[in-house]
Amino acid sequence: MSTITDSRLRGEGLVVGYGDTPILDGVDAQVLDGELTVIVGPNACGKSTLLKALTRMLSPTSGRVLLDDRAIGDFAPKEVARRLGMLPQAPTAPDGITVSDLVARGRYPHQGLLKQWSQADEQAVVDALIAAGVADLADRDVDQLSGGQRQRVWIAMALAQETPILLLDEPTTFLDIAHQVEVLNLCRDMRERGITVVAVLHDLNLAFRYATRLIVMSQGAIVAEGAPKDVVTAELIEDVFSLPCQIIDDPQTGTPLVIPLA
Repeated sequence: MSTITDSRLRGEGLVVGYGDTPILDGVDAQVLDGELTVIVGPNACGKSTLLKALTRMLSPTSGRVLLDDRAIGDFAPKEVARRLGMLPQAPTAPDGITVSDLVARGRYPHQGLLKQWSQADEQAVVDALIAAGVADLADRDVDQLSGGQRQRVWIAMALAQETPILLLDEPTTFLDIAHQVEVLNLCRDMRERGITVVAVLHDLNLAFRYATRLIVMSQGAIVAEGAPKDVVTAELIEDVFSLPCQIIDDPQTGTPLVIPLA
């Protein structure tokens, strides 16, 4: 069982929705430090809503989000952006912006009236381009790139923020399988570099392969959490996704593999 000290970011009793309709109703969620946490669940179960609440993009009507043991609302926006990064679904870049200029925008939280662009900022951008594998694209226009390349550029911008926590909302959506694996390999690399990573994914088998910790959601609630091998069962998948299936070990990784019944 995790303890409070394991988690720099957590939600307690979160009630969050749109208008008068709650999507999350009393959810407790911890982002455990040093893990690659993947959130899965059927459409409209509250995965993205939970991510938005944890990053202050949505305000809960009840409950609270704590960042470093302080209410997240107590922080100035730039201070939050120095502590955690968020890559939303389908971000859009300004027309004609180059890769290096977009990645440089990740340094915005570190700028101020008395602190302008520095050599440290320049190095952070270079390091992020290299880490995301897009250094060779630095002078290209973002709108000329493939979907997989663009997604790695957005992740590079998030890396340039140099935050200890990074949340990604469906980072593999609309990508082919090769580019999905490429992005998830990058997520694993970030975790190995000491960044706490949280991602919402739809592909269960990829989620189980890459997650060091899994959060399973259904109807606005967390119904299971832990290491994939500890929580994934055929009964859970059928209950949550209405999918009769068999669970076997992935022959490459030993992680759970969902085989729908014929």
